[in-house]
Amino acid sequence: MIIATRSSPLARWQAEAVSSLLAQRGVDVEFLFVATSGDKDQTRQIQDMAGQGVFVKEVQRAVLDGRADAAVHSAKDLRSTPTRGLNLVGFLERGDPRDALIGNHLDQIPEGGIVATGSARRRVQLMDLRPDLKFVGLRGNIKTRVSIAQGKEVDAVVVAMAALNRLGLTELADHIFAPDQMVPQVGQGAIAVECREEDEQSTGHLRAIVDQLTARFVTAERSYLAELGGGCELPVGAYAYEDEGVLRLDTVLASTDGQIVLRTKREGDDPTILGAQTAQELLASGGYNMLARGGGNS
Repeated sequence: MIIATRSSPLARWQAEAVSSLLAQRGVDVEFLFVATSGDKDQTRQIQDMAGQGVFVKEVQRAVLDGRADAAVHSAKDLRSTPTRGLNLVGFLERGDPRDALIGNHLDQIPEGGIVATGSARRRVQLMDLRPDLKFVGLRGNIKTRVSIAQGKEVDAVVVAMAALNRLGLTELADHIFAPDQMVPQVGQGAIAVECREEDEQSTGHLRAIVDQLTARFVTAERSYLAELGGGCELPVGAYAYEDEGVLRLDTVLASTDGQIVLRTKREGDDPTILGAQTAQELLASGGYNMLARGGGNS
């Protein structure tokens, strides 16, 4: 099986994780490394590319045109709507979905301190926790972010805890946010696998390695995002989990200026219905107005 993936250290780790599970089932794997438009464009902030699939389109195209049999992605990079011709088979067991600070604990950042992040979702939730903070944009892989955090221009950098764990950098986390403090990005910490719809052999191999509980969680989160609109440019987050056997979904939807932050917690049985109903609730409580204004509060 040929697996298409991005070539960053984190993407390689994810592809290797898939390869290792397949190897246990006797499947030989080769890698096809693909440069995506998101990798090539280092000028725009991540928040300006939300919902566009800039880190997955070229990888998906390699599968669709037959150069590869399967694609491996960070689930958070996927668009909320299906890609024609591809089967989203599922997700590996989820890693740590939380966000973290490197460089400083949140309580130790000085008054008016500077935090680097390219994510509007992270920025508005940090503003909610520490209104005094200032923010600068950020692009680059984990190595770049660690280097910036260790410099003197910012007080802290926000990263995904799963990325630190997977690259052996767990000890660099100075502050780990609870999911109800900073609601994660949809699919954060999960690894997605896709193949062509008609490829029964690859579908069978991939179906044997995916995790059903993770699929339940990520399905709820993706349903929430899809109901908001796949191209929603507002800061948005969702985190699904089970508590005493009950499926729960915590979400956030905010204005881009951070002046309005809508949060909700719901529970249900069907992940697709739970995600959609949660989005409808938030839209009814002010989300429609934010979408109509383009996310601002003016």
